[in-house]
Amino acid sequence: MDTHKSAAAEWRRFGFLPLAAALGYATSVLHVYSLGAFIGPLQHEFGWSRAQISVGLTVAALISAIGCIPVGMLVDRIGPRRVGLIGVVAMSAALACASTATGTPANWLALWGVIAIGTFFVQATVWTSAVASRFEASRGLAFAITLSGASLAATLYPILATWLIGNYGWRTAYAAMGGIWVVLVFPILFFLFRGAHDQGRKEQAAAAPVVLTGVSFAEGLRSAALYKLLMAAGLFSFTVIGVAVHFVPILTDSGATPLSAAGIASLVGIFSIVGRLGTGFLLDRYPGHIVGAMAFLIPIVACVLLLTDGANPVSQAVAAAIFGLTLGSEVDVIAYLAAKHFGLKNFGALYGVLQMALAGGTAFGPLAAGAVFDRYHSYSLFLVLTAALMAASAIALFTLGPVRQAAALDSSGAAADA
Repeated sequence: MDTHKSAAAEWRRFGFLPLAAALGYATSVLHVYSLGAFIGPLQHEFGWSRAQISVGLTVAALISAIGCIPVGMLVDRIGPRRVGLIGVVAMSAALACASTATGTPANWLALWGVIAIGTFFVQATVWTSAVASRFEASRGLAFAITLSGASLAATLYPILATWLIGNYGWRTAYAAMGGIWVVLVFPILFFLFRGAHDQGRKEQAAAAPVVLTGVSFAEGLRSAALYKLLMAAGLFSFTVIGVAVHFVPILTDSGATPLSAAGIASLVGIFSIVGRLGTGFLLDRYPGHIVGAMAFLIPIVACVLLLTDGANPVSQAVAAAIFGLTLGSEVDVIAYLAAKHFGLKNFGALYGVLQMALAGGTAFGPLAAGAVFDRYHSYSLFLVLTAALMAASAIALFTLGPVRQAAALDSSGAAADA
C-alpha cells in the first residue's frame, strides 16, 4: 500500500475528526491552564498559600485518575462519541461551580471534587480512541492535531481568564469560562465527532463491521513497555505541568506585571502547537521512542534559562517557547507509542492506565511546586528537580526499543510499522 496515498485518503474522509477532537481535548484542561491566573486573586481574597490553592488541582487529578481505566473500558464498549458529548457539558458546568467558593478549605476541595468528576469523560482516551480508529498511515499527525487542543488551551485560557478577572472579578470569570466553552464546543462535537466505534446506520450499512485488534488487557499489563511509558508519563506531568501551572507566578515573582506574564505564558500554548505538529510529523517517519526521548530532553534548557537569567524578558519568552515545544509532545508520544505497542482492541483501557500516571503527575506536580515556593520563597529548587526528572523520563522512552509486531496490529489486522 502506498503510505502517502493512504494518508491522503484518511484525511479526505475523516479530516474534520481530529479538529473536533482537539476542541474536546481542550475541555479536559480548562481547570489546569486557567488556574495560574486565579492564584493571585484567590490569595488576596482568602489569604491562602499557593500550595493550598494548588491542592485543589491535586484532588481533581487524583479522583480523575481513579476513573481512567473504567472510562477507557467504557469507551471500548460504547464508543467515544456519547462519552465525549456528556463530558463536555459536565466539565464546563463543573468549572463554573468554582465561582461559588466560600473560602473554607473543605468547600474548595469539594468544588475540585466536582471538577474531577467532570474530567472523567473528557480525558485524552476519549478523543484519541476515536482518532486512532480512523487513522493509521497518518496517525502521528492526526494525534498531534487532536492533542493540540491542550495547546489551544494553554494559549487561550491564561489570557481569557486574566482578562475576565480584571474586568469582572474571579467569580464571574470562572462561570463565564465554563459557559462560553460549552456553547462553542458542544455543537461542533455533535456534528463532527464520530469514531469507528460510533458508526451511524448509513455507515454500518455501507461498510463491514470494524474489527479492532491488539493485545488483551492482561497482556498489556504484563508488558515492560507499559511500565516504561508509565514512568515517562508520570515524571513528565509531575514536572512540566507543575511549571506550566505556576508559570505566571514564576514570571510575576521575577518582576513581570500580571498581564505581561500572562502574555509570555501564552507562548507556551503557541509553541506547543508547533511542538505537537512537529512531533506528529516526526512520529510518522522515525522511531517513536527516539522522537519522544529527544522531545523530553528539551525542557532542561528552559530550566537553565529560568535559573540563570529568569528576570530577563527575553529569557522568559525563550523558556516559555521551549516548555511549549515539549508540552506539545508528551501526550502525543505516549498515545502514539501505546497504540503501536498494544494495538487498538483494548486501547482505551490500556491508555487509561497511562492516563493514571499523567493524572498522578498533574495531581502532585503543581502542589509540589507551590509547596517549594511556600517553603523557600523561590521556584528554583523545583526547576532543578524538573531538569533531573525530565532526563530520567527521556531515558525511559529511549530504552523502549522496537515495537513487538504481534502487539502492533492496526484496525484492519495488518502489522503496523515498527
